Amino acid sequence: MVLTNFHTANGSRISFTRDQASRFAKEIANDFNPLHDVDAKMFCVPGDLMFSVTLNRLGLSRHMRIDFSGMVSDNDVIFPDSGSSNIAVVDDEGKQYLTILREGELTHDQTLIDNLSRSYVAFSGKTFPDILVPLMAQQAVMINPARPLIMYQSMEISLDRLDLREPCLKPTGSSLEVQGKKGTVRLDFRFLEDGEEVGHGAKYMTLRGLRTYQAETMQRLVDEYNRYKQAYNYRASLAG
Repeated sequence: MVLTNFHTANGSRISFTRDQASRFAKEIANDFNPLHDVDAKMFCVPGDLMFSVTLNRLGLSRHMRIDFSGMVSDNDVIFPDSGSSNIAVVDDEGKQYLTILREGELTHDQTLIDNLSRSYVAFSGKTFPDILVPLMAQQAVMINPARPLIMYQSMEISLDRLDLREPCLKPTGSSLEVQGKKGTVRLDFRFLEDGEEVGHGAKYMTLRGLRTYQAETMQRLVDEYNRYKQAYNYRASLAG
């Protein structure tokens, strides 16, 4: 995963074009959320790209939590060069987008960071429809098919040690808590290396505009999502 293809760095200042962010979502994360389309009115940079850039810039700590407090669009953000355990990523006006909490040992081992990022991003790309649709059906709710809003809320990881090379992420469970028209999804996972568990973590997502589940409507949304995904991949194969 060559991150330089998906962002531009100028000192502590990081910028993303819509094309870079959209290509990362589709070509690296297998994420076809409409929020990441180049022409989306509510366009935002994928949380997985922000996570990957965070590790690349600040290193990997044994214990980390990242909270997403704002949607990064095609604007600059500042990653401070800091050894602090509490780091805020902001723009020139001071608007905050990420809060990064970290504890324990720190490594900048690029091989480990790249492999862990790849494994995490691959897991995230399976969220919709594989995980989210069954969860919504169980809770008898669904996102608005005309305006599907699925957004990153936070993520956390905890590693037993950092002398790792290729940690592999395996999902361990998922849940959806519904609060009116909003829902919070928790996706649990663990990290394995050579068959040994070496860490664990969780990803949290927010669903908005929830309404009563309708199987046929949900299936049409899934079918449309899959058609769009297949068409994009077909065009990409012709161009590549």
